[in-house]
Amino acid sequence: MSTATPRPSPGLSVRLFASYLGVVAVGIVTVLVAADLVAPRFFVGHMAGMMGGAGPGRMMGASPGPGGAAALDAALDAAFRASLLQALGLAAVVAVVAAGAASLFVTDRVVGPVRRLAAASRRVAAGHYGERVPTGAPAELGELAASFNEMAAALEATERRRLELMGDVAHELRTPVATLEGYLEGLLDHVVEPTDELWARLHGEAGRLRRLIDDLQELSRAEARQIHVAVRPTDPAEIARTALARFEGQVEPGLELTCDVPDGLPLVLADPDRAVQVLTNLLSNALRYTPPPGRVLVSLRQIGAAVEFTVTDTGVGIAPEHLPRVFDRFYRVEKSRSRALGGSGVGLTIARALVEAMGGQIRAASEGPGRGATFAFTLPVV
Repeated sequence: MSTATPRPSPGLSVRLFASYLGVVAVGIVTVLVAADLVAPRFFVGHMAGMMGGAGPGRMMGASPGPGGAAALDAALDAAFRASLLQALGLAAVVAVVAAGAASLFVTDRVVGPVRRLAAASRRVAAGHYGERVPTGAPAELGELAASFNEMAAALEATERRRLELMGDVAHELRTPVATLEGYLEGLLDHVVEPTDELWARLHGEAGRLRRLIDDLQELSRAEARQIHVAVRPTDPAEIARTALARFEGQVEPGLELTCDVPDGLPLVLADPDRAVQVLTNLLSNALRYTPPPGRVLVSLRQIGAAVEFTVTDTGVGIAPEHLPRVFDRFYRVEKSRSRALGGSGVGLTIARALVEAMGGQIRAASEGPGRGATFAFTLPVV
């Protein structure tokens, strides 16, 4: 059974031209109908006045005297002209009213959606991002309304994430600042002894603040497309080794961090430091969300004209509805757990920007909660 393809709606220019023709047609038809209805009555009235009140029957039955035929012709001509002028005058008035009504109707049908869209735009500009407009208009107006609604939805989502960011940053800053403030007050009041363990804790909290600030700065550069990458031929195995070396001695007991790098991989076009940063970020997330006992595997393989870096874990996994948004800025699958584990919510967004700046792609996959996750990115070969 075949489905008929819907015919496209006519464009706005065609609809406007057709509306003008419709208004003209309404005026012409109105003039003709009005003239046909009133002209005979006007003609009879004029003839009766010229013949001293005699009806048309008496006028037709009267025998004209000498010169009467000429006088009758003149009277008929005058009566016809007068009745025609009156009929056309009245028809013109009615036609103007009818054409005006038709024009108002057409204008409302064409301009009404534009006015509603303009009013909605002003409300969105004032900060009411939940504003939407009907999308039932045909052709270009319907497409414009749909595009406006998409824009408003994107602005609403961005504003929501901005507010979430403010709360997240406040929360992230509050804990280390409160810790630093408390211990420093204790040191000033000589309540707390300045031990090596205390200095190490203060240094760790200061580092946490610095990492958050660095992430936010990196995010702002990424969104402004101002991230600088110095791409050059690089050994992918060296990228993996450098990233793994950063976690030596830091893996929680019960977790296994392994690597599978085959021999003979081609060189890739990458910024080594940025590539290591991306892989380090993925490894950090995998270790953070994999409770012991568990396993995190880094594997490399060539896929066509690219080398793929894959980080697979046996951790908490990701629900299907969250997968499309894990690379969105400030998006967290579970906010409370992410905060407790120290995530800033921007690491994956930065990783995506870095990979795309180097000409690669990044993706995420998971079979569901409790079944682990896989993050992979590609870099083009030389």
